[in-house]
Amino acid sequence: MALQSKMTVYAAIVGVLAMMGGIVYYASLDNASLEQIKIELTSVELRNVNTVNNEAKFDVTFLVMNPSDKTFTVSLIEYQLYGDGTLLGSGQYSTADIALPGRALFIPDAAVPLKNTFVLSKSDVNSEIYQAAIENRVNSFTAEGNVTTETSWSIIEKEFKSEL
Repeated sequence: MALQSKMTVYAAIVGVLAMMGGIVYYASLDNASLEQIKIELTSVELRNVNTVNNEAKFDVTFLVMNPSDKTFTVSLIEYQLYGDGTLLGSGQYSTADIALPGRALFIPDAAVPLKNTFVLSKSDVNSEIYQAAIENRVNSFTAEGNVTTETSWSIIEKEFKSEL
């Protein structure tokens, strides 16, 4: 009887290990789909200027596209924003504090705009580029950084660069 109990325990352990291997394999299939994400900078618009604090707020909009056959969410977009080739600063769009089921879903072939507030401080850049930015005289914007996508089984981080 003791031998039969040991065999049952071993069979259960082997079964659990096989199930875990299957989960890892299934999750790795998602990674190729998640890598297909496309992200474009679509607009940078001045929202307001605070002359007391010498700060300007901009609405930065990214268009996130899902050309794959898997549904996923975007938990994080970390980016550096450049205006006419000059670094303006870093920004972040995050839904990391929202549970996975509460985030926007990117279904296959979907394109969803994600808006973020970017704060430009006059003390962080030279006064010429700050003045150009608040007077809407910046001719081109570029964003580069990382986007993090998730499914219930997998998570990846992908670099991007997009010009406007």
